[in-house]
Amino acid sequence: MLELVDLSKRFGDVVALDGAGFVVERGRILGFLGPNGAGKTTAMRAVFGLIQPDTGSVFWNGATVGPEDRLHFGYMPEERGLYPKMKVHDQLVHFSRLSGLSKTEANEAVDHWLGVLGLSDRGDAKLDDLSHGNQQRAQLAAALAPNPELLILDEPFAGLDPIGVDSLAETLRDLASGGVAILFSSHQLDLVEDVCQDVAIINDGRIVLSGRLDDIKNDSTKRRLTIDVDGEPWTPDMVGVEVVDGPGPYHCIVDDDAPVVDLLEAASAAGVVNRFLFEPPRLTDLFREAVGS
Repeated sequence: MLELVDLSKRFGDVVALDGAGFVVERGRILGFLGPNGAGKTTAMRAVFGLIQPDTGSVFWNGATVGPEDRLHFGYMPEERGLYPKMKVHDQLVHFSRLSGLSKTEANEAVDHWLGVLGLSDRGDAKLDDLSHGNQQRAQLAAALAPNPELLILDEPFAGLDPIGVDSLAETLRDLASGGVAILFSSHQLDLVEDVCQDVAIINDGRIVLSGRLDDIKNDSTKRRLTIDVDGEPWTPDMVGVEVVDGPGPYHCIVDDDAPVVDLLEAASAAGVVNRFLFEPPRLTDLFREAVGS
């Protein structure tokens, strides 16, 4: 289990982390969310010792993380971390050996993950010769080849086509089912909701919401209401309705004790009700509420 406890970090006048902390359990996938500049990358780098927090600690299985532990961690940064002019297979073997694998183990692991990620025929290509999506796959293979116990991925789905997204999501589920602790950041909230069991939302360096996603949804005092009358969105005339018109179906957010029967009767009086959904909030709704936007 990975634990971040009360992490704080300043860069001059900029507060990157302000007492941030959360837990990533083995066998589960946590979506690490937040606006740009909220502190996600700083927190992830702290796990690997790439930055030293001013205060706070990072624990793995109850002990302070050290160099030996990090040999069993996989990390995929958002920016490219591979050599652009070096052959893909050769450098993945090189990085795998730095994690403690023998030459034979490294070659076998790299061959396996290049196959899983659809790059078996590109191992002799230079990274620069690959498409953006295949460069992303190669970067992911570098994180996976050492057979990590903890996997941290910064925007791993960026640049992947829908088939690549589905394949990577299934790979992450398989790894988690084998006991790997997985954390990944993404701005694709629908994808996070589909893949992750847990979430941690950071804003201005502070964790503003964390826990098991199903529990957070059920404990919310808000509900998502979607009503279609005569083929058009219909908004109830009641206090406290927040209309949300963005990606996905038009809907509004109401209190969890909203009078559902009265709403349905009012919608029916206005015309033919084609759709009436009263359900827990989606991750997008929870995110907006948590970060205040």
